[in-house]
Amino acid sequence: MPQLTAKTLIKGALDLCSLPDIYFQIREMIRDPRFSMNDIGLVLAKDPALSIRVLKIVNSSFYGFPARVDTISRAVTIIGIDDLESLILATSVVDTFKKIPSEIINMTDFWMRSVSCALIAKLLAKKSAILHSDRLFLAGLLHNIGALVIYQKLPEKACRILMLAQGDRCLITGLEQEIMGFNYAEVGAELIHDWGLPDSLAETIRWQLNPCAAQTNKTDAHLLYLAVKLTDMVDMDTNVEEVLSAAPNSTLQTLGLNEFQVKQVVTLAVDEFKSTFDLLSPGKKFH
Repeated sequence: MPQLTAKTLIKGALDLCSLPDIYFQIREMIRDPRFSMNDIGLVLAKDPALSIRVLKIVNSSFYGFPARVDTISRAVTIIGIDDLESLILATSVVDTFKKIPSEIINMTDFWMRSVSCALIAKLLAKKSAILHSDRLFLAGLLHNIGALVIYQKLPEKACRILMLAQGDRCLITGLEQEIMGFNYAEVGAELIHDWGLPDSLAETIRWQLNPCAAQTNKTDAHLLYLAVKLTDMVDMDTNVEEVLSAAPNSTLQTLGLNEFQVKQVVTLAVDEFKSTFDLLSPGKKFH
């Protein structure tokens, strides 16, 4: 029997964690100059729930536009095609994993943490004056997506890892490496690659645990690393000062941020969390 790797795990899981067809259809239309924004809007309208959620996000404080955006074609004109694709992906991916037993993971808690990380990542990127900071929202939202594949495909090993970790997230990566031979970040990167998403996103997720090792997208990897650590603060009973003191020296240097700015980001993320979570998963029960 061949050795199980992150790549082979993904190959055997694509039937369980495929994105909806409408996402791939719209993505292909975006890349095809024969289709106009009106054409894309008509296809998106076939999924009223998705199109409404996308417009709600565009009209929310998430973007902060002064005038109301009433159509998808208008939304694209304002936010750009890349951001529209990211929004559709973000709203679709929350619906993707539906078969994970509740005794392994509380999916509401999982997505709450993911949205929190996404907000912190985006706000850190804006504070660092990084262009197109919304891509970091997607990286934060998907940073732990590999864990869901592990829960689906290897539930017994997942339960053992979670039991041994006893709630300490710092132990999980080492336990995954010891028990499976790979970790959730590697699995997440392979899933992102198989979904046909940008290599930059896959690499950012792959190196979130060790940003100094990133060969490309080093800034994004450092940013996601810090966002994950700040998201874990409440569970780990730590504070911003402790998170920053434990981070690689190059993280704040790369991002050009100081402690005060990071604290501002955390405060703003807390303020924006509920409205953003409700936009991405309105009235949704994950189990």
